[in-house]
Amino acid sequence: MNPPSEAAVLMPRPKPLERFLRLFADVQAGEGAKALLLMTTVFLILTGYSLIKPVREALIITAGGAELKTYLSGVMALLLLLVVPAYGALASRVNRIRLITTVILVFVANLVAFFALRGLNALYYAVAFYIWIGIFNVCVVAQFWSFANDVYDPAQGKRLFAIVGVGSTVGAIAGAAIAKLMGKRLGPYVPMLLCAGVLLVCLVLFHVIHALDRREPRDRVRASQAAADQPLGGPGALKLLMDNRYLLLIGLLVLLANWVNTNGEYIISKTFKVMADRMVAAGQTGGLPAEAFQKQLALEFFAGYQLAVNILTATLQLFVVSRIFKWFGVRVALFVLPLIAMFGYGMMAWVPLLAYIRVAKIAENGCDYSIQNTARHALWLPTTREEKYKAKAAMDTFPQRMGDVLSACVVWLAARLVLPVRDMAVLNLALIVLWLLVVVGIARHHRRLVAEEGRV
Repeated sequence: MNPPSEAAVLMPRPKPLERFLRLFADVQAGEGAKALLLMTTVFLILTGYSLIKPVREALIITAGGAELKTYLSGVMALLLLLVVPAYGALASRVNRIRLITTVILVFVANLVAFFALRGLNALYYAVAFYIWIGIFNVCVVAQFWSFANDVYDPAQGKRLFAIVGVGSTVGAIAGAAIAKLMGKRLGPYVPMLLCAGVLLVCLVLFHVIHALDRREPRDRVRASQAAADQPLGGPGALKLLMDNRYLLLIGLLVLLANWVNTNGEYIISKTFKVMADRMVAAGQTGGLPAEAFQKQLALEFFAGYQLAVNILTATLQLFVVSRIFKWFGVRVALFVLPLIAMFGYGMMAWVPLLAYIRVAKIAENGCDYSIQNTARHALWLPTTREEKYKAKAAMDTFPQRMGDVLSACVVWLAARLVLPVRDMAVLNLALIVLWLLVVVGIARHHRRLVAEEGRV
């Protein structure tokens, strides 16, 4: 029997935690603790957000109506033009952990202030909270993934982002479930304080991960410890974006993907409304008044729709994402969603039936929230620290909201021209062609960046 090699003797053995996590991703010895902490952090972030998301909907619909929601997307996009440069200016003056601490404490203070001012004018209060939560969601999530990109190198991120992303998926489900079960008992304002408490726990976890990262005996960590303790220098976010075609392509990817998805949500909502109106006209209301019947039907339909999306998202995140990354890589993963969307909207343009639209949208959203989401964040692994924190914050906010604004413009035009949903599906097909071209460009730049770093 041959003696074990020196490399085999020196290589640390995986702990039970790491052996368990290997069911879902390629977790190597010594990587389990950080991966679990990151997964827990993003789980809590999404749980907190999902606790207050129903509050936003309840306040704005009661005070201003559904139409107001569409217009506020444009207001958010404009405000982000001020928020993102301010975030970049702060990042230029403090190191990464102080940046994270400052941002989280500001949002915690905002939540406490909203709770304290809950007796103000209902409309103004609802508008302010609706805009705030939109900015809060994209900023905090973008900051988390900037941090994750900073503590992992491209090779680690390719293996471990899938397991970290599980926390995001499960957190969204858990927060929504808690909000549904406890909504009547808590009311619309107590969840604000709960979310603030969750954010403080997240802040503690960020500090633990930061300290753990500094103690790891890896060459990359030793080389970057000094950088992690220094303020982020260099130009601002907009300057970074304008000077880097790779980052511009990522922004275009975010915009097109969100535009297509938002158009799709309009298609399924519009088709459902037409079906419900026909059932009312045919007297198929089961003895209920028309409005009560449509409300009950909508609750049942969209609850089932969201449940199916969540189940598919969790399944893909747990068992598929890590394997796509391991066997095919990040670049191939970027093609999955647009190809699925192209098939789905092609069938919608041909046969615009609600049953099929529902299946197509479940497939699209499930893939979007798992494979696409993880791949999009992994694109930042080969970028600089300044780009991770400054440019990523801008990229995960403004292009996404601009996609909402463009979709709102298209919906307004479609309503004025009384266009059928088939035409919206055809528009999405054209947008998906552009989307695929952008992915090709991103793949080329990503291959070059990774090659320059000498990593696979």
